[in-house]
Amino acid sequence: MTSSWQFWAVLSAVFAALTAIFAKIGVSGLPSDYVTLLRTCVVLAVLALIVAATGQWQSPANVSWRTLGAIAHSGLATGASWLCYFRALKLGDASRVAPLDKLSVVLVAVFAAIFLGERLSALNWTGVAFIATGAVLVTLKI
Repeated sequence: MTSSWQFWAVLSAVFAALTAIFAKIGVSGLPSDYVTLLRTCVVLAVLALIVAATGQWQSPANVSWRTLGAIAHSGLATGASWLCYFRALKLGDASRVAPLDKLSVVLVAVFAAIFLGERLSALNWTGVAFIATGAVLVTLKI
């Protein structure tokens, strides 16, 4: 089971949900950018321990410039996403912020088709449209 991408994707969703709940609690009395910094330090420390403990460390000098560039851009996008996410949680309800944030699922499908040449079937695109519709509907305050 642990070699299945579905297992790890569902686990990621569980931890992402917990992130929203704990983050909403954490931003209640602090500036959102500061909370993001603290969270990032925790992530960095945990990942450093995991990489060291599992023997995955390697010199960045052995990694291609193209790969390092892609990783750097991914890191910048992650940082920007986290800053925006925590700011949104500071201002809004977690039950509305998190679903709207998940429009990233829709954008990944669109960007993957455009930039990576990935192909989704009509049924897949229907699912993407449902995700977009659901994310927007959850944000409505009626």
